[in-house]
Amino acid sequence: MTPRHVAVIMDGNGRWAAKRLLPKTAGHKAGAQALKKLAPEVERLGIKHLTVYAFSTENWNRPADEVDGLMKLLREYIRQYIEDSEKNEMRINVIGDEARLDRDLRDGIAELTELTKNKQGLCVNIALNYGGRDEITRAAKKLAGRVAAGELAIGDIDEEKFASSLDTAGTPDPELLIKTGGEMRLSNFLLWQLAYSEIYVLDKYWPDFEINDFNRALEWFNGRERRFGSRP
Repeated sequence: MTPRHVAVIMDGNGRWAAKRLLPKTAGHKAGAQALKKLAPEVERLGIKHLTVYAFSTENWNRPADEVDGLMKLLREYIRQYIEDSEKNEMRINVIGDEARLDRDLRDGIAELTELTKNKQGLCVNIALNYGGRDEITRAAKKLAGRVAAGELAIGDIDEEKFASSLDTAGTPDPELLIKTGGEMRLSNFLLWQLAYSEIYVLDKYWPDFEINDFNRALEWFNGRERRFGSRP
């Protein structure tokens, strides 16, 4: 069975670079290239949604030169995706709180989103200035605002209403989470949406991740018995 939605924590860029005595920015660039190469292959497998963790709310705490390098890289790749948008059917969507991003970066995101919004191929959700707790907090504030405005009764709030206020509204929850780099933690990623996802962790660093690794994750996923809390 092919999952509709796969989420990926692209971990290990910095460690990949350190192993090669390179600056961290080189690792992030290699990681961005790995994603650009992987996405068309994922689309060919018939997967509809791919959500990747590009920059977390906690990543602002990294050294300023590393953050600046990441932002520069994001600008470059958003521009590349804009240029490539005429050549493919991928839809690009950004989730997270864009308010802290520079205006030119927000403008690039808006242009890319508009250009690809009607594409029918793989939807790539890029989590940018994203944190699971932050997303849940923002969703709660949206619902509280609707209650205060008299648009919604407290008793009407259920899981469906809450999910519709998240950044991923309208997107099915990921059936599979892939995490590279070997660390066994969720890293504040999609905390609501991953409630029943199968979690596949491998030691390989993200820049070295290839379609064969993705296929092995799918094989592992197909061997899982998904019970959603019930008994066999």
